[in-house]
Amino acid sequence: MGDNKSINKVPPGFRFHPTDEELVVHFLQRKAALLPCHPDVIPDLHLYPYDPWELDGKALGEGKQWYYFSRRSENRNTRNGYWKAMGMEESVVNSSSSRRVGIKKYLVFFIGEAEGGGGGGGVKTDWVMHEYRLSDSDSSSGTSRSSKRRGHNSKIDYSKWVICRVYERSCSTSDEEDGGMELSCLDEVFLSLDDDDEISNCH
Repeated sequence: MGDNKSINKVPPGFRFHPTDEELVVHFLQRKAALLPCHPDVIPDLHLYPYDPWELDGKALGEGKQWYYFSRRSENRNTRNGYWKAMGMEESVVNSSSSRRVGIKKYLVFFIGEAEGGGGGGGVKTDWVMHEYRLSDSDSSSGTSRSSKRRGHNSKIDYSKWVICRVYERSCSTSDEEDGGMELSCLDEVFLSLDDDDEISNCH
């Protein structure tokens, strides 16, 4: 069960529309370094037991988008389906230094069982996930510095945290037109795909 106490701390009138860079630099890097996040509004959530339509009330909701910290995992199965990586990854770059600070991964939710799991591969839905992780150099150095500073040996590898942004594609257009979400070139390509299109690796 995820700890969703932080979503109750949101003040009246609060709106959460971070850029990719802000999610990585101001939230994920601090999480990996065992530092407090300000504001502390993104909850920790063990994602994969939950279907995407169950995130309301568990993750930080802003419009038709939901945000939460989770642990990196190869098991992306939920009660009724699974998240499938679409082979698309995009670098998240620090605007001031032009240095890569993280990686953005694209996933789509399918209802049913994955191929090889006894099912026919599932039915593709309009639910999309952006999963943000730190680049390997940032995550390892940040965790090492944090452990030395705090003087303890934690069994939890905090470099394996990710931030997830989940939204339903059919509902995202109006939010984007209102400036609620910043679209990259890969976002636009992704949103223009037909349901049966396959995505190859992008570098």
